[in-house]
Amino acid sequence: MSFNKWFQSVLEFLAATLLLVELVVLSLGVYWRYVRHQPLTWSDELASVLFLWLGMLGAAIALHRHAHMRLTTLVDLLSPTTRQFCDALVLLLGFIFSTSLLIPAYLHAQDQWMIVTPALEIPDGLRTVAVGFGLLIMSWHTLSQLFLFPFKRALVWALAVCALVALALWLASPLLMQTGNVNLLLFFVCMVALMVAIGLPIAFAFGLSTMAYLIFSTSTPMTVVVSRMDEGMSHLILLSVPLFVFLGGLISVTGLAKTMVDFLATLLGHMRGGLQYVLLVAMYLVSGISGSKAADMAAVAPALFPEMRKRGADPGQLVALLAASGAMNETIPPSLVLITVGAVTGVSIAALFVGGLVPALVGLLALSVVVYFQSRHETLPLQARSTVRQMAKAFLIALPALSLPFVIRTAVVEGVATATEVSTIGIVYTLVIALLFFRSIPWRNLYPQLVESASLSGAILLIIGCATAMAWALTQSGFSTDLALWMKQLPGGAWGFMGASLIAFVLLGSLLEGIPAIVLFGPLLFPIAKQLGIHEVHYAMMVIFAMGLGLFAPPLGVGFYAACAIGQVNPNLAIRNIWIYLSALIFALLLIALFPWLSIGF
Repeated sequence: MSFNKWFQSVLEFLAATLLLVELVVLSLGVYWRYVRHQPLTWSDELASVLFLWLGMLGAAIALHRHAHMRLTTLVDLLSPTTRQFCDALVLLLGFIFSTSLLIPAYLHAQDQWMIVTPALEIPDGLRTVAVGFGLLIMSWHTLSQLFLFPFKRALVWALAVCALVALALWLASPLLMQTGNVNLLLFFVCMVALMVAIGLPIAFAFGLSTMAYLIFSTSTPMTVVVSRMDEGMSHLILLSVPLFVFLGGLISVTGLAKTMVDFLATLLGHMRGGLQYVLLVAMYLVSGISGSKAADMAAVAPALFPEMRKRGADPGQLVALLAASGAMNETIPPSLVLITVGAVTGVSIAALFVGGLVPALVGLLALSVVVYFQSRHETLPLQARSTVRQMAKAFLIALPALSLPFVIRTAVVEGVATATEVSTIGIVYTLVIALLFFRSIPWRNLYPQLVESASLSGAILLIIGCATAMAWALTQSGFSTDLALWMKQLPGGAWGFMGASLIAFVLLGSLLEGIPAIVLFGPLLFPIAKQLGIHEVHYAMMVIFAMGLGLFAPPLGVGFYAACAIGQVNPNLAIRNIWIYLSALIFALLLIALFPWLSIGF
């Protein structure tokens, strides 16, 4: 085994171990607080220290696995030679990003070393040094990839382009420092768009554009970028992200998701379009457990698609419906986007969890209407109607799984546990149910799931960290004040603001995905919505639903391509079928916007 492979295995083991330790620490905190009534003063503090390490290790693992969120749609259209140049440029820019922040990360950790945590009484530098360690691993990985890159000519051209751009910006620096907010267009629109278009991971694009803006048009030290990244990745509420991602995989490998699908199939499978209805309802229920759209689709599609294909269903239509169901479920708690909204805007997590159920139900009904009209003249063979005994048996088997979404939501809404802690309750509940009802746990599948959860979480958290740094730069530039003034002056008052927000977040969801879009623009736009008299939960539901539409809308929405990959269907077969479903979801979005009660009635 080569050194790189051995080192990657060590990192994966450490990340999986950290995730398990996080689960144990948070579970102990819940037990001692709500059962023993003796809160552990150190549990949240220790979890926070370990969490930053988990996030940075996960980000490094994701880089090795090519799992960072990136847009490849445009790059795939390029000629092989141009594609080689873009690949070389992506590697080079990734190396520049990680190595440029190594010294600032060291200085930041040095500053934090003087601060002692209140409960554990340890230097806070033990936590913040994780940023530098993760960047160092990413630097090593990208450097190794550069040495092994097979197309040396493309690499030379990429190096020349980077050098020329850096030289041009340095020469233009005196002018850029005098041009004010025009710089934002250059660095945060043109530069970000170009880097995302060539396939650079979104987190790196955010980080590099922020660094370039600060270096060439301000006198701000680079330690600010690292400190903002640290702040963005260290929100305690974000502790639930890796745990909910792990929970999503857990319900799949333990079979809980399949029991729900089987039960729904006994109820609806005999109807025309019955399995399509099962797909929609199963996605609604599973979304209430995993919090991850990719995990939702991966849990439901393999259980349904083989039977639907046997009946002669169009594969392209199946994947189109799967993608649309993913878009409709973005507001269902405990969606990671909901948690991010609460973390960056201060909106009550409990209120968001309650408010998200009905908007998704409106989307479910809209898609069901489309399925009804599509299937009423269907000539495909139908499944035999299940007997009452079969339904009852399937219900009893599925009852533990069906109860899990209600356990999670009730625990948060009733104040039994925080949004962070409830993820541990869900994991423990799933493991206990698997032991009691299924008599076994697939232990061999848990380790890969832990590593996968750490990798995905690291990719998400690095985006949040870099987006937080960018949002700080935008705020310091005065852009937020200008944006607020412009948005307030839109014709139509609150209605004009809502219309502009919906269009903007559909585009942002398509280009950036939901989490980075919320981190960037949530702190700017939510206060404006509140000033205009729009309820913050209502506004949250609208923009999250809009981002879901963008995320799963071709040709740019990466969620659409994830659905195609999970369904093992060529995107060209699905793209012509998805528009009717997206049209139904647009209608649902308008209903959600027009009737605030759908979001805040409960």
